[in-house]
Amino acid sequence: MTKEPSLPILYPMEGSAGRTGDWRTQYPVLDPEKCIKCNICWKFCPDNAIYPADREKDQTITYDYEYCKGCGICATECPKQAIIMVNEGE
Repeated sequence: MTKEPSLPILYPMEGSAGRTGDWRTQYPVLDPEKCIKCNICWKFCPDNAIYPADREKDQTITYDYEYCKGCGICATECPKQAIIMVNEGE
């Protein structure tokens, strides 16, 4: 049995669009009580603005709001509805 190669963990970095969080209209908020640390939100984030959960350290996901565009894909894909979208300024 061959071991699958581990994939590198990618973290947000300034890209061609630069930091994009300043023009977002909504942002995601995590309810840590509902989070099962499955990292599905991290896998689907098109902006790489989510740091994955670490089950061994009992840590949930975290966001880099400087890169989060507020698309809501993380909230849509969360199987436990642990992420809600909140309007900026609320």
